[in-house]
Amino acid sequence: MTIQTAAELGLQSCHHCGTVWRDAVEGEPCGRCATHLHRRKPQSLQRTWAFLIAACIMYVPANLLPVMITKSLLGTQYDTILSGVIYFWVSGAYGLAAIIFIASFLVPLFKLTALILLAVLAQRHSSWRQPERARLYQALEVIGRWSMLDVFVVSLLAGLVRIQGFAEISAGVGIGAFGAVVVLTMMASLSFDPRLTWDTEDMMEDEEPQPRMASKEQVV
Repeated sequence: MTIQTAAELGLQSCHHCGTVWRDAVEGEPCGRCATHLHRRKPQSLQRTWAFLIAACIMYVPANLLPVMITKSLLGTQYDTILSGVIYFWVSGAYGLAAIIFIASFLVPLFKLTALILLAVLAQRHSSWRQPERARLYQALEVIGRWSMLDVFVVSLLAGLVRIQGFAEISAGVGIGAFGAVVVLTMMASLSFDPRLTWDTEDMMEDEEPQPRMASKEQVV
């Protein structure tokens, strides 16, 4: 049994509102939201790589520079993400240390590695483990929201602990770099078109330009 693709059936969906159209022309405006229709996101891989490279660059200072500065009567303490994890672990707060380590160190690293893998395989039109790659992208969409845990914690502490002359907590330079990593990986995920996962070399060779249609019909 041969499974036909949406393109073979003359179907095309709008990236903005999700409306599916039959016999739509590439670049034609959507009848609902006026967004230009494309079978794939324009320049998806180029934009994804740009965001990924920037995120990888910012990942280094995000882990090396202090994310939180604590000033007290005992002096000034500069804490990075990993030093905070070590502090909580030594203090016996194993659960909190594990949460911060996973959400603030492993999750961004996992997102970067997974997106690079998806982009490389999509660029090569590889057919290797396509269903697993599609599920991997779905997993990235789910876990991505937990990457901002450190930013929320530092922002909360900086707003609450403001006792002049006794204790004062402020955000360090590292928290800005960490926030940039989260935003850049989010933009890379949004720029990547998951449908590129299913574009193999054979499909690209057999693909022919679609003839221009006089009109399009909305598919409910």
